[in-house]
Amino acid sequence: MPNERLARFVLLPELKLTATNPDGIGYTAFHAEKTSEMEVCPKCATPSTSIYDSRIVIVKDAPIRGKVVKLYIRKRRFRCRTCKRPFTEPVSGISKGRRFTQRYRAHLLWACEKFVDLKSVKKHLDCSYGFIYKALYEQLELSRKKNAYPWPRSIGIDEHKFKSAKKDSRTEFVSFIIDHKNRKAFEVVKGRTVEELEASLYKISGRENVRWVTMDLSDPYRRFARRNFPNAEIVADKFHVARMLNPILNKRRKEITGDKRINPIRKLLLMSSHRLTYFTKQTIYQWLNSYPDIRELYEWKEGLLRFYRIRGYERARRTLILMTDRMSQSKLPEIQTLRRTLLSWFNEILCYFKTMLTNARVEGYNNKAKLIRKRAYGYRSFQNYRLRLLNACA
Repeated sequence: MPNERLARFVLLPELKLTATNPDGIGYTAFHAEKTSEMEVCPKCATPSTSIYDSRIVIVKDAPIRGKVVKLYIRKRRFRCRTCKRPFTEPVSGISKGRRFTQRYRAHLLWACEKFVDLKSVKKHLDCSYGFIYKALYEQLELSRKKNAYPWPRSIGIDEHKFKSAKKDSRTEFVSFIIDHKNRKAFEVVKGRTVEELEASLYKISGRENVRWVTMDLSDPYRRFARRNFPNAEIVADKFHVARMLNPILNKRRKEITGDKRINPIRKLLLMSSHRLTYFTKQTIYQWLNSYPDIRELYEWKEGLLRFYRIRGYERARRTLILMTDRMSQSKLPEIQTLRRTLLSWFNEILCYFKTMLTNARVEGYNNKAKLIRKRAYGYRSFQNYRLRLLNACA
């Protein structure tokens, strides 16, 4: 009875425990054999009961209590009457020609996520670095195929840096697509042009399912969404719209105060006045009274922040029309550029008030991608980077 319980816990379903050797050096050994009465020839599918001979095969299994399990399996060789050739009986859970179980490979994926470096994984599993590298990405690819599904209802898209090419000093980017509903990474694509996105994503079905696409103010992403998602509405990320004047305001401030980070006005100008006290606001405006151009930029920056505190689509639409009309009277070239951008993305900006969706989750996963690259000291292969990123953000 104890041996039967141990066999059910340790061995594969088709194997029978014959002996144990728990005192092995660095591992635990179990001797087992298959007890089926007949096997099917893999070439002609003819059942055979004629045993030709047998041999012992050593197979590694997932560790138990820190010790690698080695299965000494007595495999029989049957003789096929039709083919007139012998064949070795298969064992479920062990692929043909492999000397390790599928449980061992699945445990390797867990170990790579659990331990900090490959040296610890190698010591834990008693295998080579080459095997870890190969088996890891095979398991990641199997996991990706298992969890693949059609396009979801709402997605977010953004880009981040992959690596800098040494030959032509050109920075390579990847596009990150997030599933908002399931809160997970959906796909990673090399490049950020419409052609690169379409070439990589054309196999995914269910484009008609997409209803909302969040993005920053990127024309290539907007063209891609319009061409490939016929039922989708584009939502411009509110954080990218609200901060459009921040770099300009900071640049104008540097011309007066210099680039001193300890200067208190530096942070106060970029903060939302909605979060400041009355006396702090008075201090800011006393400083701005001496610089009318910076004051106008500051007031338009605050106007964008107030715009996103509005509730209701119609109220937001009327406010945005009024803002763009007032911007046309400004003499600052930065305000005229801002006005053209707002008019170009007019409908996309207003779509936020229908859904309240932002690209915050995409930006969070971009930060996670940066940590993954740092931990690996960079990636040469994009496919390996894609698999690690999809697994980490699943």
